[in-house]
Amino acid sequence: MIKSKQIRSLITKEAKLELSIQESEVPEPKDDEVIIKIEASPINPSDLGLLLGPADVTTLTTEGSGSDSVVSMDVPQSLMRSVGARIDQSLPVGNEGSGTVIQTGKDAEKLMGKMVGLAGGSMYSEYRCVKANSCLEMNEGTSAAEAASCFVNPLTALGMVETMRMENHSGLIHTAAASNLGQMLVKICVNEGVPLVNVVRKEEHVEILKSLGATHVCNSSSENFMSDLINALVETGATIGFDATGGGNLAGQLLTAMEIAANKTATEYSRYGSDSFKQVYIYGGLDRSPTVLTRSFGFSWSLGGWLLTPFIGKIGGERFQELRQKVADEISTTFASNYTKQISLEEVLDTTNIEQYAKQATGQKYLITP
Repeated sequence: MIKSKQIRSLITKEAKLELSIQESEVPEPKDDEVIIKIEASPINPSDLGLLLGPADVTTLTTEGSGSDSVVSMDVPQSLMRSVGARIDQSLPVGNEGSGTVIQTGKDAEKLMGKMVGLAGGSMYSEYRCVKANSCLEMNEGTSAAEAASCFVNPLTALGMVETMRMENHSGLIHTAAASNLGQMLVKICVNEGVPLVNVVRKEEHVEILKSLGATHVCNSSSENFMSDLINALVETGATIGFDATGGGNLAGQLLTAMEIAANKTATEYSRYGSDSFKQVYIYGGLDRSPTVLTRSFGFSWSLGGWLLTPFIGKIGGERFQELRQKVADEISTTFASNYTKQISLEEVLDTTNIEQYAKQATGQKYLITP
């Protein structure tokens, strides 16, 4: 029986979040299962929701060392209700990753020795036993680091373009656009001729995206942001936005700019606003403050949430497999990810590392190599 170390996160009823490394036994694979030796797994913003939850990172304390370390931090009492369902449960962390298949059931023998990527949960582990059909077999020569982020970011970027088309929009807006995901989206839209408006927070991010071929990049920290955004929307006709920040007034600014852009080409006035339907989806939570809408965009609009898993359910198995294969074929080009630091399981619990990856800063992506 193989034993595997894994990262676990626990929130106690005393309002403490604890991170630790625990050991568990990996079950023998059933006929349709495989065991993967995990070689790489990224720390995505979606992982931090479980790994760190709503804990206050400034209250970090550590007991023990190495694999025996236990990191604790306070959870504000005002946020305990939001995590009520996970109180006193030790939960394994890690949405996606990659590694080599080292053991298979009889129906999955073709995957033996193959490099695969998957979103299997509990991926901050040394080994995982998973269903064979959840694995994406990578092309020959693909490294574990290349395959590690083959699911969340690539399929989210592809999902945005698919959603745009399914909902009859012809161009889209993306915020926090200099991220790994944002850079993938730029490449997709350049390759497929999709009008894209990118919203970033720093001037150096503008240059990063323009070097990839982006035409419209708007800096939200610029005093000319709204006028730049409106001009870009007039040129592109984009009427659907995907917002990674969630909080603050950015989603409302996108809707307002879309309304102003639509009115610039309107043939007649309507007291109810333009007939152009405007959609903004919040798909992330980089800004934890309340979402603020200043109603200046008429009545033809919608604000909602967007998640990858429900989207996959909508498009069906055949289209999902087509998108997965596209990711495998372009994992080192369109869907290449960049990492600033590789860390071990033990180093995930290092206080300096926690303080850094908790910031979710653009261009600061960590890769765990168990």
